[in-house]
Amino acid sequence: MKIESQLVHGTTKCDPLTGAISIPIYQSATFIHPGPNETTGYDYSRLLNPTREELEKSIAVLEGGLKGFAFSSGMAAISTVTELFSTGDHIIVSDDLYGGTYRLFEEIVSRHGITFTYTDTTDPDNLITALEKNTKAIFIETPSNPMMKVTDIRKIAAFAKKNNLITIADNTFMTPYYQQPLKLGADIVIHSGTKYLGGHNDTLAGLLVTNRADLAEDLTLIQKSIGAVLSPFDSWLLIRGMKTLAVRLEKQEISANKIAHWLEGHNLVEKVFYVGLKTHPGYEVNKIQSKGFGGMISFSVKSGVLAECILKNVKLISFAESLGGVETLITYPLAQTHSAIPEEIRNRLGVDERLLRLSIGIEDVDDLIEDLDKAIIEI
Repeated sequence: MKIESQLVHGTTKCDPLTGAISIPIYQSATFIHPGPNETTGYDYSRLLNPTREELEKSIAVLEGGLKGFAFSSGMAAISTVTELFSTGDHIIVSDDLYGGTYRLFEEIVSRHGITFTYTDTTDPDNLITALEKNTKAIFIETPSNPMMKVTDIRKIAAFAKKNNLITIADNTFMTPYYQQPLKLGADIVIHSGTKYLGGHNDTLAGLLVTNRADLAEDLTLIQKSIGAVLSPFDSWLLIRGMKTLAVRLEKQEISANKIAHWLEGHNLVEKVFYVGLKTHPGYEVNKIQSKGFGGMISFSVKSGVLAECILKNVKLISFAESLGGVETLITYPLAQTHSAIPEEIRNRLGVDERLLRLSIGIEDVDDLIEDLDKAIIEI
């Protein structure tokens, strides 16, 4: 079955009890036992809930994995992954990544004696330098947030397997519709379900999928023990949102491509970071490992004053955090998503006062360009 059909129908297609084409929201904390030592398969919603179960099975199928897990946020999903590691372990991480992930690693997880090395994973040779005797995993974002750097998943996974490491890939920007890291050799894939999978800026969610039985067993124990699981209602919102993922992404990508080319020709825009541009250094790698380029664009303007002016001037486009919804959002990474990252790292990557990030929605593309044209003006 093609992924477009899988997205619409999930794994169950309808409620087996009633035939309801919309999976019910099983808003129950607990379930009745038929008798002593008997169970319906559901005992307590932290352990397993029918609505969440449908979502978890669906994301596992979409990613080509063995088992899926749904959490109350993307950060809860990443936090759960970190529980696979112990004091003294070391993890190699992409140097350009979401600021909340960096904050979690450096301000929370590091307290438990786990260390991190941040390196440019777009060059696999950098892994040799970053590798230590106690390295246990490689954590990548591709494309990365916000500089849209593309990492070759196959090469990273091959290096990891050679050195007995776990490959963890954040697939939020591409989703399983465009990119399936597990099929490229990764061991765990992560999503902020809040973004493209939910697609409507109305829920928080995080998802994990693994294709390894040992990791699935460990993650099951961690999930039920920590308990940061996704609620039945939010699980239903994600199931509903994923039904339209294909049509949303295709519309968003077409618009993003047109806007990226328009930005390239603007005299006040210094650089455009969009993996769909043939001038992007990761274009060819992304083309090989993904079937699309997504709807995320970052761009750098002439000055920080101009960047702030744009944020005040946009009307149709909303100045807000997050991404992947039907509404087009513009974000200021320096002050919002990446404020937790040290200035030295931000400056090296180019996350400065001149950088803006666009998440393209499903509005008319000409309306979006007109809004940008009126907002990007000489100071």
